[in-house]
Amino acid sequence: MTKKCISLKLLPEIYGVVRLDPHVSIPEWATKDGFYSITKTSDELSIVCLQHQIPPTVVCEKDWQILKVLGPLDFSLVGILASLSTPLALNGISIFAISTYDTDYILVKHKDVSAAIKTLSNEGYTFIH
Repeated sequence: MTKKCISLKLLPEIYGVVRLDPHVSIPEWATKDGFYSITKTSDELSIVCLQHQIPPTVVCEKDWQILKVLGPLDFSLVGILASLSTPLALNGISIFAISTYDTDYILVKHKDVSAAIKTLSNEGYTFIH
């Protein structure tokens, strides 16, 4: 798959990334609405969800937006995340990546969204509105 075949979509909402103790239950506030991702390891319970749903007492990394790679992507494809993350890294744009069965999601700080879109557009990626 070439870059020109990959389309992305900016999700308009603002998200937060939360790290909780691995022994706590998944909090109800995390799964209320919209996109959310929950990953549990022996070290942590990591949650990405709409920022406005996160209680003010919960420590989180705030102000992320999501660039969704429009899929589904075939499992045989190689280097999709690398082809997206490399130009962003070269332009000083930090990411947080999430992969699902069908596709990839690139979280970028809200302050960097315009620069990320410009960078990826210059690399040949298409953005769908």
